[in-house]
Amino acid sequence: MLEFGGTTSKDAQDGPRETFRAVKRGLLGRCPNCGEGRLFRAFLKPVDACAACGEEMHHHRADDFPPYLAIFIVGHIVVAGFMATDTWLVLESWQHLAIWIPVTVILTLALLPPLKGGVIGLQWALRMHGFDGQSEEPMLAEPAYEDAR
Repeated sequence: MLEFGGTTSKDAQDGPRETFRAVKRGLLGRCPNCGEGRLFRAFLKPVDACAACGEEMHHHRADDFPPYLAIFIVGHIVVAGFMATDTWLVLESWQHLAIWIPVTVILTLALLPPLKGGVIGLQWALRMHGFDGQSEEPMLAEPAYEDAR
């Protein structure tokens, strides 16, 4: 199967991958390999494989990194916003709660899919967690010692 202007998919797999472009495509919810296929089939559930190029996505391991990034970003925005608002407006505690709780929830929910896509794109570009074409299954090792009798 020809891809990328005449190179085979095997050649594209072995060649260097542009990290910035892969992360950007992931942030936009697109396949990090081709940029055309959708990365998610549901809110945070990635597709098993890209519909456009066939790149497998089922083996990614984004785990807790996207929520960590969302907490980090939203925390800085909300705390800075709260402190700035508190310096030029006199608001009661319930008014601050009425403002900052919805802002926190909305920002977090809005940032989670792009951040997860970016993490998947980064893993693809760095060939992590099965994106290098090798299995992630642990190999059974032979014992390092021989039975001394």
